[in-house]
Amino acid sequence: MTGTSDRPIIIVGCARSGTTLLQAMVHSHPRLAMPPENRFVMPVYRDRASFGDLRRPENRDAVAQFITKTRGTKFRDLGVKAAAVRRRVHEVPPTIGSMLAAVLELHAQAFAKQRWGDKRPNYIQDLDVVLELFPDAQIIHIIRDGRDCAASLKRMPWWTFGYPASVYKWKHAIETGLRARKELRADQYHEVRYEDLVAEPRKHLQALCAFLDEEFDEAMLEHHRESDVKVPQYKDWHEKVHEPVTDSAVQRWQRDLDAEEIRLFEHVAGRQLEAVGYARSLSWLRRQPSAHSRWAYRSFLYRRHRREEAERNEAAQAAREYDQPVAAMLTSGQRQYARDNGFGDLLRENVSMSESASE
Repeated sequence: MTGTSDRPIIIVGCARSGTTLLQAMVHSHPRLAMPPENRFVMPVYRDRASFGDLRRPENRDAVAQFITKTRGTKFRDLGVKAAAVRRRVHEVPPTIGSMLAAVLELHAQAFAKQRWGDKRPNYIQDLDVVLELFPDAQIIHIIRDGRDCAASLKRMPWWTFGYPASVYKWKHAIETGLRARKELRADQYHEVRYEDLVAEPRKHLQALCAFLDEEFDEAMLEHHRESDVKVPQYKDWHEKVHEPVTDSAVQRWQRDLDAEEIRLFEHVAGRQLEAVGYARSLSWLRRQPSAHSRWAYRSFLYRRHRREEAERNEAAQAAREYDQPVAAMLTSGQRQYARDNGFGDLLRENVSMSESASE
């Protein structure tokens, strides 16, 4: 392993599956930068048609303004100055992916890291978009027992969607991951189980580094040192990230979920549990969930499917309205992807523009 790769690293997984712990571990590596959640990548992508031709300076300014000023994003958590973003978006190729990657690259540079990445659990639902934006990305999917994810979501102050939604969220994430396991190359997609990671962190971080073509570094085992830099302090639900690795949260579902919640989870997502190596309890065999629980889940599922249909229609409309390339063109793999797909002229044009601006 040479430690010369410049491919972006994307961490995904169901909420409360250990993505923040893994983020802190990866960011502790001397070459790898993994920022806190930014929450501007997908909104910029979805609104890409509104920015127009990105070869125009004023449209690049609009992208920078969106990233740094839009309410609801977490741009400030990255520790990157808005002025640096405004400058940088004028230096990169004129694609949405390049401009988003530029911000993540600035975060990496602030820590003197050679590789940049991004972490957001919900990206598991949008792997196609992630790979459209960053075609050479390496995806790390952390998987945790879904019953523990659901039990943990119950305790979160920001989780206001109810128990059926938490069951669906985990099941949907696992189904997406199982498809990715089949469809993506071995160098694109890697899985790690939370329970394995906390039980034997060295072993599984070494395997992760091998996937990333990086040398394992002992600092990854000391992720809790300077953890405030990696995880904003106001996110107090991530208290365990500030401590050494422990398995104390494994199988908490056995005491935090009641019998009816366990039966519903295993009734709805039992096959997915088994597909990723978790055994069902015996309660689902002895008694099915109540009619009320099944109705509550079906009711949520109906609403969710309607929302997903609307989202698919919006995505299709945005694709019809936007005829420009999307992929980032910053890394060596991304530049090769651009040339292979007929966008080499944008790379040459950008070099000319950058040279003119520096004169």
